[in-house]
Amino acid sequence: MVASTHWLASAAGMGVLERGGNAFDAAVAAGFVLQVAEPHLNGPGGEVPILLWSEADQKVSVVCGQGVAPAAATIEHYTGLGLDVVPGTGLLAATVPGAFGGWMLMLERWGTWSLADVLAPAIHYAEHGVPVLERISATIESVAGLFTEDWPTSAATWLPGGAAPAPGSKLANPVLAATYRRLVAEAESASSTREGQLAAARKAWYEGFVAEEIAEFSAKTAWRDSSGEVHGGLLTGDDLAGWAASVEDPVTFDYRGHTVCKTGPWGQGPVFLQQLALLSGFDLDAMGHLSADYVHTVTEVAKLAFADREAWYGDADVPMSDLLGEAYNAERRALVGPEASMELRPGAPGGRTPRLPDLPAPGTSSSAPGVSGARAPQGVGEPTVAKSAGGVEVTSADGTVRGDTCHVDVVDRHGNMVSATPSGGWLQSSPTIPALGFCLGTRAQMFWLQEGLPAALRPGARPRTTLSPSFALRDGRPWLAFGTPGGDQQDQWSPNFFLSVVHGGLNLQEAIDAPMFHSEHFPSSFFPRGSRPGVLHVEDRLDPGVVAELRRRGHEVEAQGPWSLGRLSAVARDGAFLKAAANPRGAQGYAVGR
Repeated sequence: MVASTHWLASAAGMGVLERGGNAFDAAVAAGFVLQVAEPHLNGPGGEVPILLWSEADQKVSVVCGQGVAPAAATIEHYTGLGLDVVPGTGLLAATVPGAFGGWMLMLERWGTWSLADVLAPAIHYAEHGVPVLERISATIESVAGLFTEDWPTSAATWLPGGAAPAPGSKLANPVLAATYRRLVAEAESASSTREGQLAAARKAWYEGFVAEEIAEFSAKTAWRDSSGEVHGGLLTGDDLAGWAASVEDPVTFDYRGHTVCKTGPWGQGPVFLQQLALLSGFDLDAMGHLSADYVHTVTEVAKLAFADREAWYGDADVPMSDLLGEAYNAERRALVGPEASMELRPGAPGGRTPRLPDLPAPGTSSSAPGVSGARAPQGVGEPTVAKSAGGVEVTSADGTVRGDTCHVDVVDRHGNMVSATPSGGWLQSSPTIPALGFCLGTRAQMFWLQEGLPAALRPGARPRTTLSPSFALRDGRPWLAFGTPGGDQQDQWSPNFFLSVVHGGLNLQEAIDAPMFHSEHFPSSFFPRGSRPGVLHVEDRLDPGVVAELRRRGHEVEAQGPWSLGRLSAVARDGAFLKAAANPRGAQGYAVGR
């Protein structure tokens, strides 16, 4: 079974499974199709964290396809440019593009298919085109001015005929197709073996023609970014050649017979586990699924866990065992009161003193430090959702483009399972590199330009990404691979889904379909890092009496459209059955199996 955020990716993955490929082959093929089918949400210049279960290994592994900051990316360099935050768009925000390395590492170690076979669907769609979703059209339209005035290479790629492609039209990227065709040709000429070809493809990407084009574009061009100023990039060939994807053990937490697995705290993944550790002391069953008590408790717990994310997480020595320990969580649990908290309250694990970054004022938008004000920022953030005319949730009032990212889950006939959240390098993040047909990502915007913080910028460090695939075992056996796009919301929507299954007694599809909610109480991970204390978004399908009670308790409830929050998908092994479910919101997610 395959479930993903786009039907073409799900179909491509299922085609691999039906032709004898395993879950790892299928996930890679689907992942590359997502780059073409959802280019406003991810691209080849982005990154991918992956959680997987290997039947051969009998364990969960994490593949880290998250690139690192360039060697020249020091705090002094950015502050010397007059910046207080890393721009949300443009070349200064680029890290090493890790998605290709992550997918190749999984394919080499656990897959069975060749590079040519897994890339064939993506090459086909890039060459011949994909149907333009309404959200793709609206996203391109919202940055059309930026492209025509400042990023002509992006205009050449994404404004065919000088205008945004209309919904329902076909959009191709022949330059990207040529890039992947050249990768396959160079790999096949370098070796006659599958493993040799994959090694040659990695070399071509990180040391060969792809790396050369990236390094030259970064060094020799400069572009306007969300600071309002024109900047060049910092990525070099040495940065790309010196990085490789890696395999790690997951961080885990046992909750009511389930072991939930996440990436390490270089990403936000463990914040899911911290919420479970806090919730283990509450009786959610007695409260009733989606009751006012239930939503209030889950929300207040999320605020505490995300406050710890701000103080403690990063590519550093994070006190994870203390953060997940019962003594710490018993103390933190007592902070959940009957009223909504308006404070950001990180804890002191093991007696350590928390330190928060110098946060922008609550409600900050384009007036944040580092934003010139010369132009409303466009293309910043992780593409999530504010109303535009016509109801397509793309652009906020200050011109900030939002949306989601992508996700894919796979389970095969052998029982192998994959949960992957590819993102970054979306078309509006940075100017297109004309020789390659894609742009660099902007994940460095998640670093802080303050010394001494776990998430402080330093050369060679991974940014504290929001990308957060999820995996769960039940009674020690592999059970559920799941996840969602959505930036900071990923580890709110995913726990909500999980709790709906565990406490609500819902099946996978019912849990995805259930009214979703999330808090904006804590600072955004994305430029310009604003927060909205006490704000709680709920789909307006939530019981009106529950909404009224939440407001009485002090939550600043903002009702959203009935099917507007979350883009979850999931696959499961359940006894003799394989199961899958996908998100109906946006009418593009798809689950398929046989």
